[in-house]
Formats: sequence, structure tokens, C-alpha cells
Amino acid sequence: MAESKKETVIIVDTIQEETESKVSQFDAETEMRLLKFVASTLKLPVSGVQNAVALLDEGNTIPFIARYRKEMTGSLSDQEIDAIAESITAARRLEQRKRDVLRLIGEQGQLTEELRVQIEKAETVQRVDDLYRPFRPKRKTRASIAKERGLEPFANWLWSQPTHGDLRIEAAKYVKEPDVATIELAIQGALDILAERVADDAETRAMLRQFIWKEAVLRTEAAKKGVESVYEMYYDYKEPVKKWPPHRILAMNRGEREEFLKVHMDVPVDRAIGMLERKWLKSFSIAKEILNEMLQDSFKRLLFPALERDIRNQMTETAEAQAIDIFGKNLRQLLLQPPVLGQRVLGVDPAFRTGCKLAVIDETGKMLHVSVIYPTAPYNKTAESEKAIHALIAQFNITLVAIGNGTASRETEQFIADCIRHLGRDDLKYLIVNEAGASVYSASKLAQKEFPALDVAERSAVSIARRLQDPLSELVKIDPQSVGVGQYQHDVGQKRLSERLRFVVETAVNQVGVDVNTASPSLLSYVSGVSTTVADQIVAYREKNGKFRSRRDLKDVPRLGPKTYEQCIGFMRIFDGEEPLDQTAIHPESYPLANALLKHLGIRSAIGSEAVSSVIEEGVQGNKIAEWVTILQPIAAHPVGEPTVKDLIEQIRRPGRDPREELPPPLFRSDVLKLEDIHEGMQFRGTVRNVIDFGAFVDIGVKNDGLVHLSKMGRTFVKHPLDVLSVGDIIDVWVIGIDRNKGRVSLSMLGPTE
Repeated sequence: MAESKKETVIIVDTIQEETESKVSQFDAETEMRLLKFVASTLKLPVSGVQNAVALLDEGNTIPFIARYRKEMTGSLSDQEIDAIAESITAARRLEQRKRDVLRLIGEQGQLTEELRVQIEKAETVQRVDDLYRPFRPKRKTRASIAKERGLEPFANWLWSQPTHGDLRIEAAKYVKEPDVATIELAIQGALDILAERVADDAETRAMLRQFIWKEAVLRTEAAKKGVESVYEMYYDYKEPVKKWPPHRILAMNRGEREEFLKVHMDVPVDRAIGMLERKWLKSFSIAKEILNEMLQDSFKRLLFPALERDIRNQMTETAEAQAIDIFGKNLRQLLLQPPVLGQRVLGVDPAFRTGCKLAVIDETGKMLHVSVIYPTAPYNKTAESEKAIHALIAQFNITLVAIGNGTASRETEQFIADCIRHLGRDDLKYLIVNEAGASVYSASKLAQKEFPALDVAERSAVSIARRLQDPLSELVKIDPQSVGVGQYQHDVGQKRLSERLRFVVETAVNQVGVDVNTASPSLLSYVSGVSTTVADQIVAYREKNGKFRSRRDLKDVPRLGPKTYEQCIGFMRIFDGEEPLDQTAIHPESYPLANALLKHLGIRSAIGSEAVSSVIEEGVQGNKIAEWVTILQPIAAHPVGEPTVKDLIEQIRRPGRDPREELPPPLFRSDVLKLEDIHEGMQFRGTVRNVIDFGAFVDIGVKNDGLVHLSKMGRTFVKHPLDVLSVGDIIDVWVIGIDRNKGRVSLSMLGPTE
């Protein structure tokens, strides 16, 4: 098989590998066919898909469509609309690819009706590429060299099932000095041409691709003997290609890239050649041993290397998609953790040599104090540090301590726990906060602008405290890729990861809504339709003119045009403004509907009051929603149905509601456990810190998070940890194993005896 890597066929194609996002416009019939295909693939109603695509094509954002055009889409969620956007883009690109291929083959005068039908029916770009492969211009190959030497007619003679004539006599006709000096060279050149034809055949490639996927084994070994690394489990490892899980694929790829691993794909060659013989034997009457030699060459030199790349690329693509999906889901849960309101927080950024940086923030997130203590090695100024902590707690009436989970975290946690115990205050608690990305924020221009007088570590302490107080507002200040809640996030396509994570942040921000009078530019930039430039303009306008008193005032912000206003304004909140509805998620285009409904119900009290809630609840219980829809339809600027009316009454009943407040609060602690304190069978209540393919890491209050393996998550089969757990969940777990040397704890969700 080593010989197969000596020659690489380099394909030159005039078709752009990835069509630009601005796809060609197709006729109505073609577009409807694509829409039906997307609807069928996603198992969604065609009408909803059609309207969602039309709205997207008009420049509407996904959050806006999901929230304010429910009647048009059939109440599709933002996730479903996002899937539609991806699918229609892919479908349009495939359609454009087909048209380009048909054009290029047609220009060569080789487009048959049968080939046209095959291309038009192709459902993947890979299938289109396979069909186009024989017609793609190629750089020099053994086959192209043989053609230049005039051996193609001889190859055609072999291909056309010769019923008479001697092979060597026919070959002798093509012998000429100096290029084809012997009969053997003529035969070899003709076989090179045929080997390439076999390798370029679309049906052959599809057949072998499926065979290799089902039958091949992927094997890894150490690239260098005796070298220790994190990849040691892969130094002698093999598994069927189709069974490699995503996290192992990414680990294998990284180990190969870092030159710790060698990767081999083993395939039953004899069975593959047998398949080729059965397919091609009827096409040739030459000696079977010569045919076998040609097919062996075609498979080993051309087909297998290319298909191996295809399959490994597909494995990687699938694994990356899984990793990105996991990161996105974990990030969403982290962003939507409930805010801790009404408390003063002491943020602690732990460290050994440089000391623990402290920052006190008030109930609104305003920084009140920064300082540094040295309670851990190498200084061990425990008594002095505890005195400083007690003084801060008394001076600022601190009720919560947020400790970053970085270097010296657990040592600092033990110190803080001792401080709390010595004070004897039951109302004082602490929490370990995920500080991933805090250093990125601290060194950013945004942090420098917010806290020009602080050093990097002091800014980090402020960020840690704010992450506890309002996770969403603080986490949006850093690149989502820097938030450590993924698996192998540095091993996936960074552009694709960035796009996915931005979508996750956008949907989270718009689900919660933004107070336009307090939001940072970072937070505003994630609001539907708002660019970074517009976000900066909003803040600049606010700083110059004072608080916004009405949503209408945003129309005066430079560069915030009518389309942007339409897309963003429903997600902007103004509290204590001129218009009570400005504090709700009701879009200004629906204010006439809300006011008409209030008038119909005879409501004169302030929205959100008990009187309003009582009247609306009475109407809901009396099945009045359909009646309200009928009343509102004549005055609506857009289609109105039960979804919009239900949204209206929910916002009127509970204006300014933060959906995060309904989630369970974080799990606060006042003491810490050492690994020596725990034993198998102990039960703990812990917080899920990260969810990955094979399990979840849970903070139970010891130095390292414990691992709940996938197999210990349910009494019935659990396909993936995300099916039962999310970041931030608070769960009961039992200790089932302790590795004190490595500091590892194995946990189970099944109970003390399972």
C-alpha cells in the first residue's frame, strides 16, 4: 500500500469549491422544489419553510422572525429557522453546482441525456463531483502521459470488448521510439488509462466508498517509540471506521497533527478487488490476470487513497459538527444561568505567586473596591489575608463570594471557607465561577476602557464577580470561543465554530432582552440586527443625551436605519420610560393591538398589576383568545393569530419578565471538602460544569470536578449526555470510585448501589 502514496492526482476545476453566500436566483418552479426538499428533510410544513425563507431573503433576522412572525412560520423556533437557513443555502449551492457542472460538460460536447438526468437527480455535492470527475481537467498523471504518447486508441480497443485480435499484436502497433519503446510499455500505458477510467467512474466510487465505510478498520499507533503523551491510549488502538465516536476522531486527528500518532486505514483489499472484477469483468475480454493487475493498480494507487481521504474528511466533518453542537448547547445554558440579584459580591481571582486579586461590586455591578491578598503558597499570609477578608465583608455588607476556577482555585476556596466558618454567618456563601476567558476580557480594549486605572488581574476579579451576578451581560464581553464549555473546540473549523457560537449568543441575548439604558456595547451588538458600529452609536448617543425615555428615541441614533429599528426594537427594553409597553417584548408595530385589547377588556390599571392579571386570566379561562384574535385582526399590520395574542397577554401580565429568573438558583456553599474526606457511596449535590460526548463533569466541592460517565446517567439507554443534562444543572450524585493519586472522582446518578 506504500506505493499508493507515490502519486497524487491533482484536480484543477474552474468551479468555485464553495459558492458565495449570495446564491443565484432560480425560477419559481426550481425554488419551490428546493423548499419542498428542505421541508421534507427537516420534517417541517412546506408553508412555514416557504415563508421563513422569504422572510430571511428579505433581510429579517432569525430572532425577529421567530418572535414576531409566528403566524407566517407556524411558530417555528429560532433553532428550526436556523436549520432552514442552513438547509436552503446548502440546497441552493447544490443546485448551482449542478448547473455549473452541466454547463462545463456541455461546453466539452460530452453531455448525454443519461448523464444530465444523473446530475439533476444527485442529492449531494459529492455525487455531483463523482459524476463530473471524468470530465474535469487534470494535471499530469500516468494516464494523461499515456494519452500524450498516443495510447488512448489502444486503451479504447481494450475497453470496447475486443472479440478478436491478439493483445501483443495490437500493442505492437503503438510501439515507437523513444516514448513507447516496447510492447510492455504500450500495454502498461493503456492499462494506466483504463485504471483512471475505472477510478473516475461514479458508480464504482460510490460502491467502494460504502464498502470501505462498512468494512474498514481505523488503526492508530505511536509515531515514536517510548514517548509519553496524552495520546497513549491510542498508541495501539483500532476500531471499525463506522464506530469511531466524534471525540475520539478529534483526539486522533490532533495526535496525528502533533506527530504523536500514525493513523492507518485497513481495508479487505481482496474483497474490494473482487467487487471491482465482478463489476468490470464483462467489459473486457483480455486475460483475467491482466484485468486483475489493472484493477489492483486502480484501487491501490487511485481509488483507495482518494476514498480514504473522503471518508476521513467526512468523519472529521461529522465529529466537528458534533463538537460545535455540544459547545453551542453548553454555551447557551451557561449564558442563561439565572442572575444573582440584590447582593453585593466579592470576586476573587486566585493565584499563587501574584496573590489573590479581590474586587467588590454592588447590586448593580458597580465596582466599589479592589485589593490583593496572599493567603496561599509561597507567602502563606493566611491570618493577615483573613483579617482583610473579614474587614471587606463588614465594610461592604458582602453576602456572596465568587471564586474563579483557575490556578490556586481550590486552595483559595479552602481559605474562603475557613473565613466564612470563623465569622459564623449563615447568610454568607461562596461559589466557584467558571473564569474561562476572563483573562481575554481583562486584556481587551473594552476592559481597558471600563477600568483604565486597574491592572489586568484586578479587572479579572471584577469580571468573575459580575459573572455570578449577571452571567449573560458579562460573558458577552469575550469571544464565545474562549468560554471553556466545549470539547476539542480548538480542533474544529474556527470560522464555522465562531458563526455557530455567535448565533447561540444572539438567541440567548434576544430571548432575555436588553435594557438599552444600561447595556454595554458588547451586549447591544448581539441584539437582532444591531452591528458593532450601531451598538457603539447607541451608547455614544446615550452618554451625550442621557437615558432613552422612549423606544422612539432610538430612531435618532446615527446609522440606526428603519430596517435595523424594525429588527432590534422589540428586544430593547426601557424601564420607567414614557410608554409602559416599552418595558415589554411587545414590538411597537403591535402597540395598537395591545392598546385595543386593553380597551376591549376595560383595563385602566397599569400593566403587570394584579387587576390586569385577574382580567386576563378570567378571559383565558373563558376561552376568549379566539374572540380576541377576531377583534384584533382588522387593525393588524401583519397576520395575527393565537400565538401573537398569547404573547401580548403574557407581556401585559408580566412586563419586563426575565426568563432566567424562573430557573433554579446556583448551588452556594459555605464549606469545602478534601479528597481525603470522601469515600465510595457518599451522596453529594453538585453542579454540572461541562457536558461532553462521554459524560459530564460535576462540581461536588472537592479539588477536581467528578466525572459521571454516560453509562451512569440513567437506568435506560442514554444516547448522549445532553439528552439528560445541561451545564448549570444541579443534580444528586453518588461516589463510585476514587483515584487519590490522580485526584479523580467517578460519580453516578443511579443511586448508592448501582
